[in-house]
Amino acid sequence: MKILRNRIKSPLNLRTEKDFPVKGVEYIDISPLILQKDCFKEIINLFVKELKDKKIDYVVAPEARGFLFGSAVADKLNVGLVLVRKKGKLPPSIVAAQFDYEKEYGTDTLELPKLVNDDYKGRKFYIIDDIYATGNTMKSIKNAIEKLGGNVVGEGVVMNIVELNDNKNLFSLLDINEE
Repeated sequence: MKILRNRIKSPLNLRTEKDFPVKGVEYIDISPLILQKDCFKEIINLFVKELKDKKIDYVVAPEARGFLFGSAVADKLNVGLVLVRKKGKLPPSIVAAQFDYEKEYGTDTLELPKLVNDDYKGRKFYIIDDIYATGNTMKSIKNAIEKLGGNVVGEGVVMNIVELNDNKNLFSLLDINEE
């Protein structure tokens, strides 16, 4: 792994595992960034600084590690949090949208929950996740929100694997190549 750009001043201590979860994929473990309280706090503060002037209504966070970053950022910004779940984790009566997407190693299905006292139309959303590889997770979430009338005003990740995508509008704290 080669770091191309790093906004995080704390020690990174990233771990990788070849052929996980399937052969040919190199898993990048960002748990050390969360385990180190100063690093986790710095990551959250960098996202808050990026978002503070965007006047968003909701942070959108995909399962599972997106939950960690998204919930902390939403709390600091005093905005709502939309947890994007894997298929079957939400009762059918509260699913606003269900959609399939391609991962690096297969297909999966995600679900957006209905909002409580709002609907998606006219609301501003910002998607936060841990790692951006091909971008299919975020693209699918963005499309689903826009179909419901919402406005995705940005996307941010802790780590962007630059060689696997061409998203020039993505906010990332670490840009890497897998080399």
